[in-house]
Amino acid sequence: MTIRQFFHLPFLMLLTFTGLGVATSTAFSQNAEKLLVGEVRNFVIANSHQEMKDFAFLDGDGKEQKLSDFKDKTILLNFWATWCAPCLKEMPGIDRLQGKLGSDDFTVLAVSQDLQGMEKVKKFLKALKIEHLAAYNDKTTKSGRSAGIFGLPATIILKKDLVVFGRLVGPAEWDSDEAVALIKHAMKDGGS
Repeated sequence: MTIRQFFHLPFLMLLTFTGLGVATSTAFSQNAEKLLVGEVRNFVIANSHQEMKDFAFLDGDGKEQKLSDFKDKTILLNFWATWCAPCLKEMPGIDRLQGKLGSDDFTVLAVSQDLQGMEKVKKFLKALKIEHLAAYNDKTTKSGRSAGIFGLPATIILKKDLVVFGRLVGPAEWDSDEAVALIKHAMKDGGS
């Protein structure tokens, strides 16, 4: 891949997720667009059927996990790092969201992109008094690149079967009424 191709990827992804690359929109997406207010006003709903590529990361015990291990749930997939100030701000809300909605039908996967590894992530979560989130890290950052992440924090909501519902680059209060309504809307749609 050339440098030019590499820098062109985020632009292509932006076209895909803003709908500029797709001529039609589903009724489901149109209904969801009405929910884009407040904390989630900048959330971009995917207008095309796109499955997230599988990737690996480590859990708090150092065991490899894969995104596909969670495919039977709606997922709030959050990419973050301990050095990211906006990530620090949004992490307590993401923790509360997992406490509020975490179930057999929904989970939050907050995958750190810290190059220093899991110990740094665990210390960070402990310092913030995070109670409901599991510690996940990918110090290779391949997970973020696989998902097309070009800034942190970045959050992607995946419907069951790892179909992309949409994404937001930047922080949000994910336990706000607006965000919960959007997530519940994605959960209603279920799979692909």
